Amino acid sequence: MPNQQTDTDLHLFSDDNLKRQLQTADEHLGYKILRFYVDGRGVISRAVTGTTSTFYFLPSGGTLRDSDFNLVAYKARFDLYKGMGRT
Repeated sequence: MPNQQTDTDLHLFSDDNLKRQLQTADEHLGYKILRFYVDGRGVISRAVTGTTSTFYFLPSGGTLRDSDFNLVAYKARFDLYKGMGRT
């Protein structure tokens, strides 16, 4: 049986929740500011941990970075400009 809290919790890391957060995310210097759960080491988590952290998503590159700007994920399908220079 699905857990209603986790099914609707935007802070669980998934492609769907990333897209949902992007719809209303604040922007700073071209980065979309997102929040996801992190584990005890500060690593992004797909489970509820009770601790969230700030992440930065750059739509023009499809990259998600943590609060120290370390690369966390590259999502090519979210890169707004992928293929723009191809003929």
